[in-house]
This record gives sequence, structure tokens and C-alpha cells, in this order.
Amino acid sequence: MTQQATARWRYVRAFVSGLFVAVPVTVTVLDRLAYVARVEGASMQPSLNPDSGLDCDIVLLNRWSVRNYQVQRGDIVSVVSPKNPQQKIIKRVIGLEGDFIRTLSYKNRFVRVPDGHFWIEGDHHGHSLDSNSFGPVSVGLLHGRASHIIWPPQRWQEIKPSLPPNRGPLDTEEDEG
Repeated sequence: MTQQATARWRYVRAFVSGLFVAVPVTVTVLDRLAYVARVEGASMQPSLNPDSGLDCDIVLLNRWSVRNYQVQRGDIVSVVSPKNPQQKIIKRVIGLEGDFIRTLSYKNRFVRVPDGHFWIEGDHHGHSLDSNSFGPVSVGLLHGRASHIIWPPQRWQEIKPSLPPNRGPLDTEEDEG
């Protein structure tokens, strides 16, 4: 074997062994820190996929920020669907544990969100399978928080927490007085 062939062989071996290290490290980083997800459907319109004629929005889901199951009202989150564990859904957090929520179409008109749960809803109420269908969601189903829209380029932006008008927990002091 020539000296040049030996050098090429060493280069190939170094490259392949680097892949064996890089791939698991990359998968671990993406699993623990963040990954991208395609948002399909109309349930989060107009916040996500505002124009159904365009491609779907692609968002960055921050997994690190929810590692301790900490979310706030108004966050857009990805959760494992309570109806289909093979599917992840993206919805807005409307209420946290202990909050009283006025539901839109749930079996009870008012719900107290139990400990270890939160209430999620799509922004387009008529087109969303959310807590109004299946009730409060366990924080254990939380998968990530949408932090940025990264595609299409004209929609690139940070996603800030916000509650739609007339949604959110009831103000118990106001309701009692």
C-alpha cells in the first residue's frame, strides 16, 4: 500500500469513527435541548399557519425550557396527545394548576385545573381538539415550548407568550365581589 493510500485510509477511518461519536451526541442534544416541528392544520390560526394557502409554519421547540415542567399562561407548547399517544399537538396554555377556567365546550362550564395539570386550547376554537374536548392535560405529557417560527422566512419571529382576549383563568376575587 502506498503512503498516499495509507493516508486516505486513515482519513476515512477518522471520519467514520467521528460519525459514531457525532451522531449520538447530536441526537442527544436535539432530544434534550430543542428540535424543529412542522405545524399542520388550522387549530392555531392566526398565530401559526395564518394563511392556509402557504406552506405550514415550522417552529423551534425548546425542550430545555420545559425540563422541569415549567410553563406560563400564554405559552405555545407541544404535548403528547391525550387521545393518541403516537401524535404530538401544539396548543396554547390557558390555565395552570389551581386556576379556574370558563370552558368553551367541555362537559363542565367551569373547571378547576388539578395539581400537575394545565389547560390548553387552540387559538381557532372551532377547529381545535384541545382541553375543551379532553379536559386538563397532565404536565407529564409536555414535550416542548415553541420559541420561534423559523419557516417560512418572511414569518421568522420569536413567539412571545400571550393570551387571546377573554381566555385565561377567572379572577376569583372579581367573581366573588
